[in-house]
Amino acid sequence: MASSFAVCRLHMRGRGSLVKCLQRLDTFLLRSIGTNVVAAQAEPTRKDESDEKDGPKSLYAVQTERQEQAERSVLISCNSRTNEKKFLKYLSRHGDIKKHFFYESYGMYAVVEFANRESVTSLLEGAAIPHISHESMVPFKSRLLSLNNLGTVDSPNQQFGQQCQPQTAPPINELIQRLSKEESIDQQITSLTEAYQLTEENSRLRFLVCSLLKDIAAAYFPECTIRPFGSSVNGFGKLGCDLDMFLDLDGISGRNVKMPKSGLSLEYQMKRANSERAVTQSILSVIGECVDQFGAGCVGVQKILNARCPLVRFAHQPSGFQCDLTANNRVAMKSTELLYLYGELDQRVRCLVFTVRCWARAHGITSSIPGAWITNFSLTVMVLFFLQKRSPPIIPTLDQLRDLAGPADKSVIEGNDCTFVSDFSKIPLHRNTETLEQLLHGFFEFYGTFAFSSMSINIRKGKEQNKPGVVSLAHPEPVKPLSECQQECQCHPTRPLCGFVSGECPHFVQIETNTPRGPGNNTSTPNLLKPLNVSKNVNATQLDRFVALCQERPGLAQQIETNTPRGLRGNNTSTPVGTG
Repeated sequence: MASSFAVCRLHMRGRGSLVKCLQRLDTFLLRSIGTNVVAAQAEPTRKDESDEKDGPKSLYAVQTERQEQAERSVLISCNSRTNEKKFLKYLSRHGDIKKHFFYESYGMYAVVEFANRESVTSLLEGAAIPHISHESMVPFKSRLLSLNNLGTVDSPNQQFGQQCQPQTAPPINELIQRLSKEESIDQQITSLTEAYQLTEENSRLRFLVCSLLKDIAAAYFPECTIRPFGSSVNGFGKLGCDLDMFLDLDGISGRNVKMPKSGLSLEYQMKRANSERAVTQSILSVIGECVDQFGAGCVGVQKILNARCPLVRFAHQPSGFQCDLTANNRVAMKSTELLYLYGELDQRVRCLVFTVRCWARAHGITSSIPGAWITNFSLTVMVLFFLQKRSPPIIPTLDQLRDLAGPADKSVIEGNDCTFVSDFSKIPLHRNTETLEQLLHGFFEFYGTFAFSSMSINIRKGKEQNKPGVVSLAHPEPVKPLSECQQECQCHPTRPLCGFVSGECPHFVQIETNTPRGPGNNTSTPNLLKPLNVSKNVNATQLDRFVALCQERPGLAQQIETNTPRGLRGNNTSTPVGTG
């Protein structure tokens, strides 16, 4: 057996503790969306080798490529014993097939990508509307199809030429076996990340679901786009995570057409509303009704229009995804791009985030139920800040990314400057050679001694900052009274994590914008990201639990070392298990 499991080794005393600790992840790994793993032993496809050679692609380039693939794809429900050769031969009549794969979710499904869109059109034209004894069926045609009357495999022992691709994380017992074979903690962390992160096929399926939804919305907005955002595309999503989408109307032609100074001009007749929020609610109400009535496979549709961010929530049974659809959520997309960029800069970023998140869920620090817990997003930002603080830093600060931006990167959303560089080749990186084990140990040590009662973290500057109402030598007087802070975001002394993410919270001590603010510098430069306190829900009890677990890490290192036989520690015997 390899050295102790990196994620859970805080509470391990020996070999048997590995199984017990991993079993605590059972709730975390099991999904409630109904997708089952078939042939999970097959290694899922990750990135193409060509992508590695050419360097990281921008999020815009990745999304454009995925959207084009989705437009050339169809989703087909088929029998579990469908003969794959006959299946492909039949579809090839309509054009060349570029890629296909099978998966299970409330039945067997196949995603088929053709080489061009004309093949999809040909296939849809040849598909029949089901004959029924009554007329109570809506004749809405989509790219979700069913396969009938095609030969099945000749015997139960005959299998698909290509096995089904898993759409959820592997079973807990398989994950235990997989990790126990690794020879070092670094390899265990890497293996854990590979087991959890979205596969190539799962990513394609997410974009295809967005494309299927766009077909519905296009009836009202022919030039619209529905894009995934958040964990589905930022690189930190886990297999089985929800699919967050937003209806993007910014690309509709005519928005940027300038009115002539003289002469005739044409403009569209437009309905008016009281506010942008009212427009969003109206649009989502109509789209939500269409999804409910005409969206094949869409069930449990809820129109949650009075939420802070209005949305339509539903389950897409053919894919197994729980979906949230919003409208024109530009800031969220920009935040997604920022996290994607950080994850692509260094492979250790994602590995550490996945490990910390898994550790947090195993110990009940995070939860899928809303409450006073620390969120996965907050943990991710904490990891980013920690990596900015390494010597030398592993990732740059937000200000450094802004300073590297070119004219094409300029982005102002709702009065907020969201500019940062998108070209990876322009971002210089330091030669930090710390291992994943060293970084994981450093993370626990850093936050186990962090002064949460008086300090907040600032990923814009990569520095700690005083909290509102806290007097420091650098600032003899509080920059903003605590009472004013409470009025702005309902924070109070029992919520000590208030404002620990700079560039996100409006009540930091001396928030820095694009230019320093000091005496005589009364600039009105907009903030880099829209102010938002992502941790105001966290109470003192949850913070204390987090800090206590982080502090346990150094104390147990020697015990793990003592109770782990040297022959079971792998090849890296020069560094004791649990030390960094």
